[in-house]
Formats: sequence, C-alpha cells, structure tokens
Amino acid sequence: MSHQLPYHLEQVNFFETDSPLLEFAKNVYSQWGEDGIIERIFTIISPINKYCVEFGAFDGKNLSNCCHLIENKDWFGAFIEGDADRFCMLNATHGNRENVLCIHKFIDFEGENSLDNILKAANAPQDLDLLSIDVDGIDYFIWEGLQEFRPRVVVIEFNPSIPNDVIFIQAKDAQVNQGCSLLALIFLAAEKGYELICCTQSNAFFVRSELYPIFEIPSNFIFHLYRPVADGRIFHGYDSQIYVVGMDKLLWSGVPLFSDDFQVLPRSLRRFGDAQRHT
Repeated sequence: MSHQLPYHLEQVNFFETDSPLLEFAKNVYSQWGEDGIIERIFTIISPINKYCVEFGAFDGKNLSNCCHLIENKDWFGAFIEGDADRFCMLNATHGNRENVLCIHKFIDFEGENSLDNILKAANAPQDLDLLSIDVDGIDYFIWEGLQEFRPRVVVIEFNPSIPNDVIFIQAKDAQVNQGCSLLALIFLAAEKGYELICCTQSNAFFVRSELYPIFEIPSNFIFHLYRPVADGRIFHGYDSQIYVVGMDKLLWSGVPLFSDDFQVLPRSLRRFGDAQRHT
C-alpha cells in the first residue's frame, strides 16, 4: 500500500502572545533581551536594595542577566558557579569588584549548600531585588527549595520545547539536564506567591503577587504571554500513520525531525481494517 502525503497539514495559533515588557527587550550581556526587560521592571517598581543573585553564573558575563546591573547600574550581588573552570573565569571577571561576591558552590536541595544557607552566608537581604536561575536542569527544585528569602523578581529558565498545557518537571537529580515546563513554574510560583509578567524565548519573569498589579499586564494567562519555540503536536490517522507538526528539529542539536522518524508500525501494517475500499 502506498503512503499518501496529507492534502493539508498546518498548525494554527489561536492566541496573540505579548507582554508590554517585551518592547523594552535588549541585550548587553543577556541572551534574549533580558537586560532591557529587567531595566524596565525596575523602572516600574524601583529597586529597594539593588541586590541581585545569579545562579549558574558561568563566567559572570556571557549570557548573564545580572552583569549589566553590576557593571552599569551600581548594583551589588552574588554570582554562584559550581564548575571549577567556569568559576575561574567568573573570578577573573568579577573577583576584584567590591560590589560582587563570587561563590564557588554547587547548590544542594538541603543542608549547608542549600540556596537559603548560601545566601545567608553571603549576607544577602531576604527581600533581594533579583534572583536569576539558569542551570539547564534542576531550576525548578532550586526555586522550590528557597524558603527563607523572597526575591522581588525571579528570572528562571524553562524548557521551550514543552507545550503550554503540559506540566513537566524532570527528576530531582542535578545530573539530569531536561528542565521543566513553563506551566510547572507557573504553578510553583502561585504556591510561593508570585505572578508571571513576561517570557522571553526560554526565561520566565515572575514578581511577587503584591507587585503584579503595578505592571498592568492585560492578561498573564500562559497562552497570552508565551508560545513555545517548538510547539509540537503528535497525532495519528485511522490507519496508525503518525504525524508531527510544529516541531521540525531538536532545539539544541539542530537535528531535523520528520514524521517518518516517529512511526511505530511498518508501512505494511498502517491500515484501517474497517475502511471501505474501492474494488
């Protein structure tokens, strides 16, 4: 039996995605315009201590959400990096600054190296203005474990390949690099007293609930603020032929994805037994 290509296969977006903050996006050191968005946020709510913390700091400059504040806005802060080589680069970038504390630690979920204890040792204010989390995996659990500090603004990475209606949280294991969905973070944020105000390609911006009305966001319904970069859908025909739409490649490796890659049955078995057929 020959396989017929579909007459029409298209994904349709039913929601307009926007945030008033996105028009201020710009990069100084950040990746997706976060520097400009953060500037705008603190124009609206004004910083109270100008203290920021970046976890997963790398060299303290490349794709950093805090370096612009430290270098150009007279902020203070702590950069946390566990990898030894990256910490050496971080220390070379910021080690001589009086307004920066460079911390060489991996974050644990509890105990001496919990984020709470590291921030206490750093004498960080409990209501620090900005926390940025980007560790390519256990970001969800790091924020979940933060109990004694309430940052006014949290910028946290999510996996942009996960559809908006999926709650996904990877295993609680720092050796796993899968991340979590935006929806999972929204539910966690609600439990912790935060609201979503903006999303870039893979970073979500949350503010404490009492600050949310100040931003006058028309709607922070997930579909109004974000559409996943790879908004994939998988379905199959009556004949068990599987189709994929909205997901044409693996985001981080760039390997193309085709519907043929997802077939479970050989072509000879992809048929619908009750179908009426012309003879």
